[in-house]
Amino acid sequence: MITMNGICKVVIVDDDRTAIENLCRELALYPEMDVRGTAVNGAKGRKLIMEQHPDLLFLDVELPDIQGIRLLSEMRDEVLWDMKVVFYTSYDKYLLQALRESAFDFLLKPFSAEDLKVVIDRYRKAVRSAVVAPPSFASSIIALMPQQGMFMISTVTGFKLLRLEEIGFFEYLKDKRQWQVVLFNQTRLNLKRNTKAEDIVSYSQAFVQISQSAIVNVNYLAMIDGK
Repeated sequence: MITMNGICKVVIVDDDRTAIENLCRELALYPEMDVRGTAVNGAKGRKLIMEQHPDLLFLDVELPDIQGIRLLSEMRDEVLWDMKVVFYTSYDKYLLQALRESAFDFLLKPFSAEDLKVVIDRYRKAVRSAVVAPPSFASSIIALMPQQGMFMISTVTGFKLLRLEEIGFFEYLKDKRQWQVVLFNQTRLNLKRNTKAEDIVSYSQAFVQISQSAIVNVNYLAMIDGK
């Protein structure tokens, strides 16, 4: 929250340096917004967050080394102060719609001065309000993370929210050098090229790698066997 001297500590984590510069320039127009540091990946971002204890965090949804939401989930037990998170992304609005209920706010790239003003005004209102307490950082991140078998998977066209029961298996396409998810209804979605097998199996214990080119959903196999 805004401190006694009226200063709001801000941290920006984004791998797009131009976007960082643009955001810093616009935030400089708000006297109470004090940018304490920026980082271009999740590892440096995590270190910076724990050093600065920001009141307001602008976080890119997808960083080179980790998804922004996953980074926050991993930090859930470490962030013991009231930190509001603004997801800063170029992905289209279906993702925003899926997550808006729990995130503090979103800023869609490229943003206008008016877009940022809406976020800042909402932040000011939130910290002044004593009537309805905003959700804690931990509870917000719990709500943001896919629950009850839901996963946020990075595909070549953007993020896709899927339920565990929708996923059949993952197949590595050697000719394209990328993983593909095959859904229960036989829809195939190509994952981003930097997706690794260990990234996929980390989503759930139900995902088991049975070969170098195949990861299966054991629950899917059980459903087939039960037919």
